[in-house]
Amino acid sequence: MNKIVEVLPDKGALIERSLDLVLAKMQEAIEQRGRCTIALAGGGTPKPLYEAIATQDLPWDKIHVFWGDERYVPPDHPDSNEGMARRAWLDKVNIPPSNIHPMPTDGASPQDDASKHEAQLQEFFGTAVGEFPPFDIILLGIGDDAHTASLFPHTEALHVKDHLVTVGNKDGQPRITFTASLINQAHCVIFLVAGASKQPALAQIFAADADPITYPARLIQPQGELLWLLDSDAGQIMSG
Repeated sequence: MNKIVEVLPDKGALIERSLDLVLAKMQEAIEQRGRCTIALAGGGTPKPLYEAIATQDLPWDKIHVFWGDERYVPPDHPDSNEGMARRAWLDKVNIPPSNIHPMPTDGASPQDDASKHEAQLQEFFGTAVGEFPPFDIILLGIGDDAHTASLFPHTEALHVKDHLVTVGNKDGQPRITFTASLINQAHCVIFLVAGASKQPALAQIFAADADPITYPARLIQPQGELLWLLDSDAGQIMSG
C-alpha cells in the first residue's frame, strides 16, 4: 500500500486536486484496461467534484459508475447517494444507462438487496464467489465518528470479510455498503475530508495504534494507492 496525505488550502483546492487525480486515474485505467470502474461516495463534500466531472469531455462509454454505500431509500429520495450523483453529474452527460450500476433498494429486504448487488458485481467483473474484484477508483469520506462508506463503529458490517456487499447500520437505519475487504482490493482509494469537526476522527485514524472497530476508517488499507486529501481545517491535525 502506498499511502499519501495531502493538505490543501481550502475546500475549493481540495475539489480541484481531487478532480485532477480522478481524471488522471480514469485515463490510466482506460489506457491499461480499456475501461474505468469508479465507486462514488455520498455526502456533501464530493458533490462539487461530481459537478466538475460533469463538465469534462470524457469517453463516457468506457466509464462505469458504482456506489460504495447507499441509504435504504428510493433513488428519488433526498437522502439517496445515487440521486445526488445523478443530479450533480450523471444526468448531465451522455453516459450509457447500462454503465450506471446503482445499489438496489427496492427488494424484499436490505439483506436481499445486498446479496443481489454482490451477484451483480460478480457478474460485471466476472469473478467467482469468494473473489474480490479490484475497482480502479473508490471515493470515500469519513464521519465525525470515523465511519466510512456505511461501516459504522461497533456494527456487524465491520466483521464481514467473506462478502463484497453487506448491510450497514446507522442508528437502526439499514444501509447497503461495500465491505472493507472489497474496498481494500482497489487500485486507488481517495478519501475527501473537509472541516475542523473531522480532526478528532483523523487523529485516531492516523494514530500508530487505535481500535478499527471503534474507528472503522482504519480498516481501509488497500492493496493499491491510498490518498487522503484534506482541506486546511481538517488538515490542522497533521501539523498539530
